[in-house]
Amino acid sequence: MWFNSSGRVSKQRHNVRVRRLDRLRRLRKGAGIKTDIQMKNLKLYVENQIIIEANERLRAKALLLHQENQTLLAQLQNKFSNIQNQL
Repeated sequence: MWFNSSGRVSKQRHNVRVRRLDRLRRLRKGAGIKTDIQMKNLKLYVENQIIIEANERLRAKALLLHQENQTLLAQLQNKFSNIQNQL
């Protein structure tokens, strides 16, 4: 027990314990928030990776379609030039 100059019991020690307990509670609560943020961050990272992979697949498909379109356009131009040459 803590006694002050008048011989009374001081509540200072009790206040220190309460403050320490409050600090521990805040730290634990903050750790929970940090864990939640880390989990959200991980979920967003995984989702981002999935989107990146889908984007790469779509980009490859778009490239193939573009090449096919260029080939068909070249064939069409050859047909028109052959028709014009025959006239």
